[in-house]
Parts: sequence; structure tokens; C-alpha cells
Amino acid sequence: MKLTNFNAIIMNTSIPPYKALALQTTTQSVNSCNDYAAAKPIMMHTIDRVSKQVKASKAFIGPDLKLVVLPEYFLTGFPMGETMEQWRNKGCVDMEGDVYDAIKQIAIDAQVYLSGNLYELDPHFPELYFQASFIISPDGELILRYRRLNSMFAPTPHDVLDEYIKIYGEESLFPVAKTAIGNLACIASEEILYPEIARCLALNGAEVFLHSTSEVGALTLTPKNIAKLARSIENMAYVISANSAGITGYAIPSSSTDGHSQIVQYEGNKLIEAGFGESMVANATIHIDALRHHRNRPGMGNYLSRQRMELFAKTYQQSIYPANSLADKKADRAHFIQTQLGVIEALKHKGVL
Repeated sequence: MKLTNFNAIIMNTSIPPYKALALQTTTQSVNSCNDYAAAKPIMMHTIDRVSKQVKASKAFIGPDLKLVVLPEYFLTGFPMGETMEQWRNKGCVDMEGDVYDAIKQIAIDAQVYLSGNLYELDPHFPELYFQASFIISPDGELILRYRRLNSMFAPTPHDVLDEYIKIYGEESLFPVAKTAIGNLACIASEEILYPEIARCLALNGAEVFLHSTSEVGALTLTPKNIAKLARSIENMAYVISANSAGITGYAIPSSSTDGHSQIVQYEGNKLIEAGFGESMVANATIHIDALRHHRNRPGMGNYLSRQRMELFAKTYQQSIYPANSLADKKADRAHFIQTQLGVIEALKHKGVL
């Protein structure tokens, strides 16, 4: 980039500052339900409750609240011993239908971009389900669907990679929505610990990472909270991270996953962080023009422009956790454990571990 172009590039940006909110709301689990018919009323009640919270939060924060992020699996909680089939039959929603329509209505009613995370079915993979993050525009359009790529006990596109790419294309793996409030991308929960995911999204243009999470409510500095700062600094991006305000309906103490919803500025500065319980405290002003100024400024701190990807290409071409592991196998918890054990043995053989 020529220095003579620097000021012109900065002056061409024109996104007014706006407020974003990481809404910390309680998750009501559906694990006690026997089937989808019993679970759906709980989901719809959650949607109604969240809709009221979003509208009330906007009324309090102000009309410039343009972006709201919800916690991970805010509709259902997560599987606790259910088989793949059992969870498909009660904890997952269709890619289109009245549940998604009700979620879209939240965005329409509040006139915000809305992001969240849930478990969804896919007719192309009838024996599986995927954990999906979404972005819905203020007019109710689903403008981004991201399927979690790294999970311990749930199927991912990587487990059926060849077929998934054949159906949805390579571009479906790291999608970025280019919107009137900046370039938005989703990172699901634990994936904040994998820098490659954030880097791929950043190199596809992402400026704001929307992180739906459900994580430990500890007073110590947790791995995920460290990672939020690191991903922000490395990629010169905002991180908007919404944690649950506890999960009810399990035998485990409900507040084990609670607190620390936060917004991190593109230089790794934490702008705001919520305490425990349901909260709209984690809201802050997003300055996309300032971010773009930062990204276009030459110097040591411009980490994206200093990437030398050729150096890393050979390392990243090797397979560690195998792709397509569910292409011809049944998905269950035993499969994921056995696959990981095989990877650990292979890494030992290579002298990595």
C-alpha cells in the first residue's frame, strides 16, 4: 500500500458509530423433555422472553443499538447423555420453519442485527445435526449461517467435509456477512481457542467476531477469556462475546456457566464486561471507521498485513484430526473419543506428544 493512498482510504469509510450488546440471558434446557413436541414450547417461551429483553435493552441503551449477540445454544442447552438420535429428535430445529421465523421476528421488532447459536437439522445429512451460529438482519433475513467446525462430541462439517463442500461450497466454511454496520462473522464457543478459525474469518474480511458462548463463570482468568483478547489483537477485530446467565434444568449447579459477557476492542482493550446473572451491562460503542483506520495504518502493529502465509503452508497441509470421519460411520460419543485417541497415538508416533 502506498502511503499516499492512506488518508484517502480512511476518509472513504462512512459507518457511523453504533452500540452493540452481548446479552447475558438464562438458558432453559430441554433435556427433561422426551421429544420435540415437549421441547418446542420451551423454545418458543425462550424466544418470547429474549425478545422482550432485547426490546427493553434497546429502550434503555438507546436507538443506536444496532447489534445484539445471544449466548450459545440459548434455546435448548446442550446434550447431557442423550444419544445422537435422541438429541436430533428433541434439541434441534429445522433450517427453515416457525422456530427460525420467531427468532427472525426478534430482529425485526427491535430493528437490530441479531446473532445467536443453536442446534439445527440438515436434510442433506439426516443422521446428523450441526451446531449453527447465525446472523439475522433488521429486515428478518438470515444473512449468515456458520456451522461450528471444531467440537468434541457433536458432528461438524469437517466430519463430512467432502460431501459438505460438494453441497455448500468452500465459501460456506468461513462465511463473512458484509453489512451496513461492518463485516460480521461468527465464532462458536470453544472455537475462540483455535486461532486458525478467527484468522481465516479475518482474512475473509471479518471486522467483528460474534462469539456465542456458554462457559465457566470463574473469577480467575480463564482460557477463553484470554483467547478473546488474543483473537482481537491478532486479527485487529472486535470480539462481542455473549455468555449464558446460567443454565436451568440440569442437575449441575445452574450458575456454573455464568458471567463475563464482554466486548473487546480491536486492539485487545476490554471495553465492558458483565458480572453474573441476566444482564445487558455488556454493551459498548463500535467504531468501524476507527478499526479500518487501524487496519490501514502501516507499522509493527498491523498484524494482518505482516502475515507470511507461505511459511506456514506446509505445516497446515498435514492432517491431524482426520476429515470425513463420519462419512461412512455412525456418529456417537464413542466415535469421537476413539478418533481423538487415534490422533493422540499418531502424534506420539511423530514425536509431537
